[in-house]
Amino acid sequence: MKPYIGIPAVVILVHRAWSRKSLTPLGLVVAALTASAHALHPWAAPFVLLGVFYFGGTKVTKVKHDLKARLTLSATGSEGGEGQRTHIQVLANSVVATVLILLHTYVIAGKSTGQSGAQCFSNGHDAADLLVVGIVANYAAVAADTYSSELGILSKSKPRLITSPTFRVVPPGTNGGVTTTGLLAGVLGAFTIAVTSAALLPFCPESDTSSTLKTRAQWILAVTLWGGLGSVLDSVLGGLLQASVVDKRTGKIVEGAGGQKVVTAKNLPCQSMVLTCLQVLVHPSSTLPGVPADTTGLKPAGSSSGAHVRATEAGAVTATPRGSRATGTSTGTSAGETAESGHESRRVESGHDLLDNNAVNVLMAFTMSVGAMVVASWVWGVGISELGLW
Repeated sequence: MKPYIGIPAVVILVHRAWSRKSLTPLGLVVAALTASAHALHPWAAPFVLLGVFYFGGTKVTKVKHDLKARLTLSATGSEGGEGQRTHIQVLANSVVATVLILLHTYVIAGKSTGQSGAQCFSNGHDAADLLVVGIVANYAAVAADTYSSELGILSKSKPRLITSPTFRVVPPGTNGGVTTTGLLAGVLGAFTIAVTSAALLPFCPESDTSSTLKTRAQWILAVTLWGGLGSVLDSVLGGLLQASVVDKRTGKIVEGAGGQKVVTAKNLPCQSMVLTCLQVLVHPSSTLPGVPADTTGLKPAGSSSGAHVRATEAGAVTATPRGSRATGTSTGTSAGETAESGHESRRVESGHDLLDNNAVNVLMAFTMSVGAMVVASWVWGVGISELGLW
């Protein structure tokens, strides 16, 4: 973009995020750097795609915020819904595209500055087009995922776990839970990116106008379908690699702040040097739906009673703020007060506690971007090695 357009555009985008308090301070810094990298590209398309994704995601998040606050819980003890997004969340959605944009900027800077070849999108006649495909595929996939997860919760039907052989019903907000509404919303998100890219990418001119329109129509269809597939992949990865934690008192999904993991038995810190790690919030026996909790008290070395351990467990369970919905009470509890003493308050509904939401987003975006480049390379018969990057 021209500096007199790019600089004000970056300022406006960052100022809007700051004024609405939608990003943390470090998130604002990373967002500014990301937007600047997009604005460095000579084409307007990369920056506009970032803007469409950001503004579109903001709108759909606002639509469902109140409903999601009632259907889910926050790991911090407050109601569910979105708080300020962190720098990690910004990077999770844009880092793959940012790297590809910088690579494409470098590639076309070393080529001719004419109106053909590298300075326009030749739809497969130049190896640099593969990077463009990866950039658009990234935003189509993350937009589809955002629309699907944010609007899918509005569905009147219960979500079903995509990784379950029986597609069993799961609570709203479960990683891997899908609904028809969510899938259609994902296609809508991908479609916004597809139309924007088709309108703004500088397609190389063709002799026949009808051929140009046909090329753009095919592009829109391919990007929309690929982005929709990205939302499905994200559901599969989330259902397998993320642990969906349920608050046992309310039956609601507990969401980690900033897309991070929710505390489970495996990552709960040890409470004493003479004790093994107390598995209070999530007990091994409750890691599978429907399995009763083990209420047997643990005993410290040399002790004949589990009373000391149960007291410690109570302190860990009631570590949330007073009045927190995570405790399942209206008044909350304080240290020393035992609500269901000896019982864990959460269980894992599904998935393995391997990645958090941000890591899953990066993995999905990377897979869809590189996958799109590989498919385009095969269809067009253009090798990625022809980019001349190595």
